[in-house]
Amino acid sequence: MRKNTKKNLHSPRFEALAANVDKEVALPFEEAIAKVKATATAKFVESVDLAIRLGIDPRKSDQNVRGLTSLPHGTGKKRTVAVLAKGDLANEAEKAGADIVGAEDLIAKIQGGFKDFDVILATEDMAPQIGKIGRALGQKTPNKRNGTVTNSIGNAVKEIKGATRVEYRADKIAGFGAVVKAKPSSSKGKYIQSVTISATMGPGVPVDSALAQKLV
Repeated sequence: MRKNTKKNLHSPRFEALAANVDKEVALPFEEAIAKVKATATAKFVESVDLAIRLGIDPRKSDQNVRGLTSLPHGTGKKRTVAVLAKGDLANEAEKAGADIVGAEDLIAKIQGGFKDFDVILATEDMAPQIGKIGRALGQKTPNKRNGTVTNSIGNAVKEIKGATRVEYRADKIAGFGAVVKAKPSSSKGKYIQSVTISATMGPGVPVDSALAQKLV
């Protein structure tokens, strides 16, 4: 007789919480958020994840949904911010609260293995030198696409230090309103297919996408 070796994918705690969530009933945002809070029973402060299934073809460049948006109350996360800048823009970054500011000296430091920061920004005049540290920085490498190469350096530092700036893209989305407004003109049919929110360790709670779109 063969034993069933398939392991349960979820803990008893999760299974008990999931039993109280009807996957077939999409709730208004307020009710969904209340339900998510009720399922946040892990032994640490859980965050809230928002997942949106879009009616787009991400393989097509003109249907690539991504960008930056600001959250009204921030994410609650504290970040160490480094800035590559010179002169007046370096002073602006320091006044805005940047933790580390430098130019060629900071580049040399990073080349030597320094990585004690969460986010690194760069002004446009420093962009040509970013290639020297791209391999060392990996995904942290500043680029214009996500707003980490900018001459509005003071605002960028304040948004990141205040944890109000978030990046969203088709495979990792934050800020429902920003996603709705970013609908590609070439996208046909139903754009918002489904919306689900969940606590870090909790079950997904379906959100009524039609009501959610009315809110934004």
